[in-house]
Amino acid sequence: MVDATHINIEDPILVKRCSQGDTAAMERLILKYQNRLYNVILRICANPDDAAELTQDTFVKVIESIDGFQGRSSFYTWAFRIAVNLTLNHCKRHVKIALKSMDAEVEGCPDQAHPSLRDLLSNERAPDPADLAQAKELQNAAIRSLMQLDDDHRAVVVLRDLEGMTYAQIADVLDIELGTVRSRLSRARSHLREILEAMVQ
Repeated sequence: MVDATHINIEDPILVKRCSQGDTAAMERLILKYQNRLYNVILRICANPDDAAELTQDTFVKVIESIDGFQGRSSFYTWAFRIAVNLTLNHCKRHVKIALKSMDAEVEGCPDQAHPSLRDLLSNERAPDPADLAQAKELQNAAIRSLMQLDDDHRAVVVLRDLEGMTYAQIADVLDIELGTVRSRLSRARSHLREILEAMVQ
């Protein structure tokens, strides 16, 4: 079992150890990123079972490809690129999305994530029952509106507003131009706002 107190070693050191066959280093990287990867994958594919399997597939691919990691990007963005690519390919094969499975809680979202969307998509308790009911209703509306976006738009929103990635990191993960990230995110947020407003009227 990996001691969680030892997972703060810098990624480049862990990656180097992984490429040398250090399984403990790989376990530390997995422990460090598995929850964040799972939550991003879940918000894109909308199914907890599929998300768990895709998270496992991501780390299998990471382990298989670690020797070829050149360090041109951070391990963080490299791993997320693998995860998002696997998930988007999965979504293309499974067009119908199980919205009822989207009640899972978002964990590990960084503080810089966009507050309004992050709060709507989290299950944090409201101060009293009336507020809790309203928050749950808004949360469900946010989840359903998010799942109505195209896969590519949903991925950008999830990476920016839930994972808190910079535009540059998103461009790296999705292998698109920085300007494409900005325009895609703008269109996605606009569409998301329209869907949400229609739902809550």
